[in-house]
Amino acid sequence: MKLIHRIGFYLGGFSIGLVILAFFLNGKDVSCDYGPEARVIKNINSKRFVYSKIVQQDILNKKIDSTTLHTILKKGDVNFSNSDTRHEPCGLYAIEKDIENQNVSITVENCDSIVTIQKITWE
Repeated sequence: MKLIHRIGFYLGGFSIGLVILAFFLNGKDVSCDYGPEARVIKNINSKRFVYSKIVQQDILNKKIDSTTLHTILKKGDVNFSNSDTRHEPCGLYAIEKDIENQNVSITVENCDSIVTIQKITWE
């Protein structure tokens, strides 16, 4: 068998496999969260949010809104150097994102079933 025929059979089988894979994974929420930052963000966003009294006061004073908070929690970067992941009973994480040319940092307490947003700092 010629090399060009082998390559043709390989590409044909590979493309059929891709079509089958796309058929099975279509419509599913499949993600590749292998890095530590991506796993922490996914874990935090899978739980119910509770605001501390300080954060509730910031929302009432219109310093920040809940939509912006959720955007930071979904698309922010975890700063592990400012986080205390082994804090008892729940880990503390610092999540940062640039919003309107300001660096906003949120400190969250990640427990088993609930996430408490502790404080917000602007830089």
